[in-house]
Amino acid sequence: MKLDHVGIAVESIDAVLGFYEWSLGLVVSHREDVAAQGVRVAFLKDPADSGAPIELLEPLGGEGAVAKFLKSRGAGMHHLAFKAADISKEMKRLEAAGRPPLDRAPRLGARGHAVCFLHPKHAGGVLVELVGSGDDS
Repeated sequence: MKLDHVGIAVESIDAVLGFYEWSLGLVVSHREDVAAQGVRVAFLKDPADSGAPIELLEPLGGEGAVAKFLKSRGAGMHHLAFKAADISKEMKRLEAAGRPPLDRAPRLGARGHAVCFLHPKHAGGVLVELVGSGDDS
């Protein structure tokens, strides 16, 4: 699978955005509130490169996975996301291999894509997200 993006949990997107824009030359390519996941996101990319973007994740409130992550671990890398050609098929394959996704079915994520998450215990302590297309949820 190809890397889709790297997710970084932050207390405030606006507080760190200047670093990524000014220091690294990245630009915001997409912003969105994903109410179902309790996050505000900003995707940043290198304008001269088509590589995987960075996703900054800010909690919308005190609840949700990112808010809990920040409370227990602080700001930092939250997840690695990989493109899945057929997310439902990949979920079934992982389930059969004894590595069930945390989600029972794909759910709607940022940019209108179907997503699911894999437990960090199967990936050396790293939360992994599978990203499908917007129409396979």
